[in-house]
Amino acid sequence: MPNPKHRHSKARKRKRRTHYTTTAPTVAICPTTGQPHLYHRAHWFEGKMYYKGKVVIDKAVTA
Repeated sequence: MPNPKHRHSKARKRKRRTHYTTTAPTVAICPTTGQPHLYHRAHWFEGKMYYKGKVVIDKAVTA
């Protein structure tokens, strides 16, 4: 693998990195609770964990 002979300056490095932008995460609304959550992620609401609109874990039952 070839290696650079000279160090790249900070400005040159930062110019390259300016093109990498972050995007806002896509947020879904749960059909059951109406709470916003990340896509393909389970979320807690009032002591219950929901995934795809269904209760997966109920904290009151497990405690």
